[in-house]
Amino acid sequence: MRGLLAATLLAGTAFAAGSQPIDRHDLVTRHNPHVTQVDPWAPLSVGNGQFAFTADLTGLQTFGDFYHQNGIPLETLARWAWHENPNPAGYQLSDANQPFTAYGKTLGYPTNQNGPAGMWLRENPQDMPLPRLALDYHPAGGRNFAPGDIHDISQTLDLWSGLITSSYTLDGAPVKVTVACDPGHDALSVRIESPLLAGDRLGVQLALPRGHDIKTKNNPDLDWSEPGSHTTDVAGQDEHGLRLLHTRDASAYKVNLASSGSLRIDRTGPHAFRIRPGTGSVLEFTVSFAAAPEAASPGVGPVSTATDIRTASAVHWEKFWQSGGAIDFSGSTDPRAAELERRVVLSQYLTAIQFAGDFPPQESGLTNSTWYGKHHTEMIWWHTAHFALWGRGEFLDKNLAWYVKSLPVARTLAQERGLRGARWPKMIGPDGRESPGGNPLIVWNQPHVIHLAELLYRNDPTPATLARYRDLVLESADCMASMLHWDQARGCYVLGPPLWIAQEIYDQATSMNPTFELSYWARGLEIAQQWREHLGMTRDPEWERMRTHLAPLPRKDGRYVALESHPDTWDNKDSRHDHPSFLMALGMLPGDGVDRAVMSRTLDATLATWDWETKIWGWDYPMIAMTAARLGRPADAVSILLKDGPNNHYTPNGHCPQRGDLPVYLPANGALLAAVAMMAAGWDQPSLDGIAAPAPGFPHDGTWVVRAEGLHRLP
Repeated sequence: MRGLLAATLLAGTAFAAGSQPIDRHDLVTRHNPHVTQVDPWAPLSVGNGQFAFTADLTGLQTFGDFYHQNGIPLETLARWAWHENPNPAGYQLSDANQPFTAYGKTLGYPTNQNGPAGMWLRENPQDMPLPRLALDYHPAGGRNFAPGDIHDISQTLDLWSGLITSSYTLDGAPVKVTVACDPGHDALSVRIESPLLAGDRLGVQLALPRGHDIKTKNNPDLDWSEPGSHTTDVAGQDEHGLRLLHTRDASAYKVNLASSGSLRIDRTGPHAFRIRPGTGSVLEFTVSFAAAPEAASPGVGPVSTATDIRTASAVHWEKFWQSGGAIDFSGSTDPRAAELERRVVLSQYLTAIQFAGDFPPQESGLTNSTWYGKHHTEMIWWHTAHFALWGRGEFLDKNLAWYVKSLPVARTLAQERGLRGARWPKMIGPDGRESPGGNPLIVWNQPHVIHLAELLYRNDPTPATLARYRDLVLESADCMASMLHWDQARGCYVLGPPLWIAQEIYDQATSMNPTFELSYWARGLEIAQQWREHLGMTRDPEWERMRTHLAPLPRKDGRYVALESHPDTWDNKDSRHDHPSFLMALGMLPGDGVDRAVMSRTLDATLATWDWETKIWGWDYPMIAMTAARLGRPADAVSILLKDGPNNHYTPNGHCPQRGDLPVYLPANGALLAAVAMMAAGWDQPSLDGIAAPAPGFPHDGTWVVRAEGLHRLP
């Protein structure tokens, strides 16, 4: 085992000889976030994949403005909650078109994002924030309530039960707040215990914002302006609860606040309410949210009590952690091991609470709004591939279900652009409509659904899996084939122009034959051919000719470059920023068309000369680590994965902020999980000497002890 301790486990093996099962409770709970001071970078969240609530140190969302201005925002979001501004001009996507000419054809692509049509189409629909729940407290002396009024802070997120427990004092009086999310409904359980409740100095404020202030694309403020532009109607109120209907334009949602005890509820503004207990020093209630089709009155809501929700949460999270994969680094002597384990555990939690809705996630999940809440389809691999690798394919399946449902939209888009099959748009709302900008020319999103479906099939190679994703795989591949062009002079198929490669710095009108995308085309078509065979069909001869006659991966001076048409990667330092996407051809992918020696030199050049300080993203670090692992360089893989950098820092709650305006960036968490699973479980290709070593992505010098269970290999 080359010095690796005998405790190391291989994926697909229950336990290695002489080893013990991982104590999953201990593994998970030793990384419970614990907050003891005011830290706007450490809010804690609960959620169920479709809905999430993020709390500050009070256990609610009391200091929303402070957290938004200084760290991670506090929001309540659901993937079903959307708003669209009126469109009196009747803007359509074609109104943002600009012409691109290639191969004797001129086609319009909606790349004009700055005109009136482009701006409206980018901004709409936008995600609709749900109400803010905050402590309503009046400090002694009539001061404004501020974070400095909180003392003796002890706040913990128990990952094993999904409960946030916050204990502290206000003016010397104890306060304890417990919050949990219903795993099956978009509902919260809230319990507050404090003598201040009996003294009428403490309560809860429920406030409904107008929406997001979309003047800011990323991390916008909640919009509390224009109270007359939206309505909050009381549909029912008694001593046990409050039912509301919130409406703005054609969008509406329901709120149901309920308690088994008596409540005192006062309306304090057009969109604000104060909730206090009828008597005593305990305030306990549930609050649930649901879309309201066509302004229907709110229903009764879930019958669950606050206790029921806490119990359901505990059952759900124990089941989650006891299933799927696990990795334990506790026997390692490398001082970085504990931090990597922490990031892995928290990333599993964060992606589970935010990435399993009925519409795929935005890059900030359900923590805050970015890009108007829209899903970027080129990120779906980094968001969800890890679910399959960690044995939790049901979460990936929920995401792909939207793609299956949206095949008619993708077919129409393909037809409009002179393509066959189904063409996937890049930046979308739940209706699947493209957003203007450079987005329509992105192509590396196209093979993702094929690759992801293959990961699910590898885990569950049954006719049912084939039937579920058959059309998704075959129609996405057919579109890929129709995007290629035969170059008669060279005797090969070329990709582009126009296109926008994953490294988003090159001219879209002239870009051709990017390294990563060419390799991905070969891999996607090969997977689709294999699916045809699984389905009892023969290989498509056109696809086979295309796959085997693609242009070679472009290189210069013995290293791969970003793309053939602009081979300046290593000549121009201004070309060495953003994503070094050419590395993905051997890392995320198994290396179709790749020369390993050339790729190794390319990795060396990237490590030595890339701009690691200003323009590299959180998912790039795991992506590059995957390349190092496949090249048989595990020490480099670990060092890259944990490399210190402004966009590779993980906060106490497990988030990975990006320099600038992205305090939350979940593709980094998903990529981290994919990379670690691959490094621990391995991949289909053997190591360089032909021996499939355990945990091949980690050093075998005795400094890393990798105990893993339930992981799946990457192809």
